[in-house]
Amino acid sequence: MTLDLYGFGPALAAGTLMTIKLALSALSLGLVLGLLGALAKTSPLRPLQWLGDAYSTIVRGVPELLWVLLIYFGTVNGMHALGALFGRPDLELSPFAAGTIALGLCFGSYATEVFRGAILAIPKGHREAGLALGLSKTRILWRLVLPQMWRIALPGLGNLFMILMKDTALVSVVGLGEIMRSAQIAVSVTKQPFTFFMVAALIYLSLTIIAMIGLHFLEKRASRGFVRGSR
Repeated sequence: MTLDLYGFGPALAAGTLMTIKLALSALSLGLVLGLLGALAKTSPLRPLQWLGDAYSTIVRGVPELLWVLLIYFGTVNGMHALGALFGRPDLELSPFAAGTIALGLCFGSYATEVFRGAILAIPKGHREAGLALGLSKTRILWRLVLPQMWRIALPGLGNLFMILMKDTALVSVVGLGEIMRSAQIAVSVTKQPFTFFMVAALIYLSLTIIAMIGLHFLEKRASRGFVRGSR
């Protein structure tokens, strides 16, 4: 084995970059969906509660791989019809976009429960104090609830992000050139499955370690003012 992995080193590096982009894009979408789902489930309005319950239940009940396939292949006709309106009959959803939507949808469904638990963990007295000070409900949400919610939810979100990074391998089934796709192509050419799958495993492990370090930094920063040193 040469240092450039039989010439596939650059391809694996490009696949790693694509995996990072996909994970961060899905994370951004999932955080928004998770927060909206949690706010819906903790809302006093019944229709919003039902909507939040339906989202988290339906999405979590279907495997992530199926969501990738359903979103990628299930939107073909719709995208073609939309493209026809703008003179682009060949318009279709790219593998990257389909993977972002599918993984973001799944991440958001689990993040909904993490955010919901974090919101419920905040003492009701904090909201009552805000009302006593004359703050509006919107201001209480942004200035009192959300900052505390992030601190409580960070460990759970960190674990979900670790799972999300590994789930990016599922998008290889629709042709996205991420780590696993690059490794599979290298294996098909060189007939060295152990070498390239081991390299892929080491890359995922390295990304996980980097994510853990970043999560530790975020948790430490979010806990400032809440952790007291021993006397």
